[in-house]
Amino acid sequence: MRLTNEIYYQIRMPMSAFRSITAVFPGHFLLVVDENDRVRLWNTFAEMVLGVSAEKIEGMPLDRWVRGDWRIRDVYDRHFRRGCPVSSQPPLMLETANGPYAAERYAVFQVLTDEPSPWYMLLVHGFREHRGRSLLYRFADELLRHFSLGVLLIDAQFTLVDISDMACRILGLEREKVLNRPVDEVFAGIPEEHRLVRRSMLEGVVLRNHAVSWTNDEKRYELLLDSNLLRNERGEIEGAYVIFKDVTNLRSLEQQIQRSDRLAMIGQIAAGTAHEIRNPLTAIKGFLQMLNRSFRESGRDREREFTEIMLSEIDRINDLVSEFLLLSKPKDVVYTKIDVQAVIRDLLPIIRNEAILYDTVVEYRPVEAMPPVTADRELLKQVFLNICKNGIEAMGRGGTLTITERVDAKERLVHVDVHDTGPGIPPYLVDKIFDPFFTTKEQGTGLGLSVCQRIIHDIGGSIRVSSKGFGTTFTVSIPYDDDGQNGKG
Repeated sequence: MRLTNEIYYQIRMPMSAFRSITAVFPGHFLLVVDENDRVRLWNTFAEMVLGVSAEKIEGMPLDRWVRGDWRIRDVYDRHFRRGCPVSSQPPLMLETANGPYAAERYAVFQVLTDEPSPWYMLLVHGFREHRGRSLLYRFADELLRHFSLGVLLIDAQFTLVDISDMACRILGLEREKVLNRPVDEVFAGIPEEHRLVRRSMLEGVVLRNHAVSWTNDEKRYELLLDSNLLRNERGEIEGAYVIFKDVTNLRSLEQQIQRSDRLAMIGQIAAGTAHEIRNPLTAIKGFLQMLNRSFRESGRDREREFTEIMLSEIDRINDLVSEFLLLSKPKDVVYTKIDVQAVIRDLLPIIRNEAILYDTVVEYRPVEAMPPVTADRELLKQVFLNICKNGIEAMGRGGTLTITERVDAKERLVHVDVHDTGPGIPPYLVDKIFDPFFTTKEQGTGLGLSVCQRIIHDIGGSIRVSSKGFGTTFTVSIPYDDDGQNGKG
């Protein structure tokens, strides 16, 4: 290779010799094109950078990989023929296998060989560093677009720079509307202590496996959150990131296991003691009924009122014992194919009669068709009746109870939403409502929802609750198969 004294970036040598030197540039991107900008020679590093094979690169036009109006002969004549400074070179944007790359260091040589016309060689420096960076960029892009992680990136001015698709879905945000906006605007209306992104993160507060609950569109999520600062080479704070994982299903499974353990223990105790409790209660009730009749016949109204109070309290004890027995798995459960719509329609007269007592309205929103599920019909009635009665009682006087059916073909689930317009459930109580003996009613036993949850879990379904301070929605989800089976016999 020889560079002339008068004309810079010019190579004179036989074609056979020139072909052999194209492999002498390890780590450099090298392409040789003819006067028509068609690729004639290249090195293996160029194949790797462009992501093409030798069969697909031969004879291809240079503008296949170079953006814009960039003819190599014109660039050589204007900027390299007389050795102009690098600052005057036109920008070179290459389309590589790892995305676009703006080449800051490159050179164009004119190659004079025994060919009738000159060829031109494009030599780009610094691609090893670019490969590492571009892979990081691609990974970051995949992280934001496709991974099952919520990611939020903020700068030092507390502005949201980027957000992942999953974070948008869970937080109820539209990416185009929140990018490059102050975080305070993005989460306007949400108290600082309840936000996922806080200003204290820019002050060095680091979170690791921080448990957070988030409610969006009447759906509640359990999240595990991590955050940290982002610093530049000089150690200055440039921003921070928040990464979270949706662990709602895992938390739900843990709670189900804990509740199942408690219910199993209560059920074992109940099975062994319920009959022993009922036997003396039956005797006491019988004698009280006799006394009540005697007091009525003798006109002793005050004593008769006392006995009636005692009889009603005994009935309450009997109801409690009956619910105890339901906690232990019934032995006579019969699983058959059930039409959920038919179950709900059978219950509607009972539910509406109950609603009349509270001056409430019941709205039923069925779907056109619902696949059958496998369950015990009477137990399923008990679940829907219990949830609907709870909703009616929670509203007090007035309000609307809405029963909505949905079918999720993707997850193979039928859903029944029972929504009331009552005062809602405080966030600190939502996790407790399915616990045995937990109740907010003065006369409640705290076993109704526990029993309902056990019934639905036994057929592979779930009950979820969401409340946003006004109104509460219970969602009963039951699986089905294509043939209507859901795994129970």
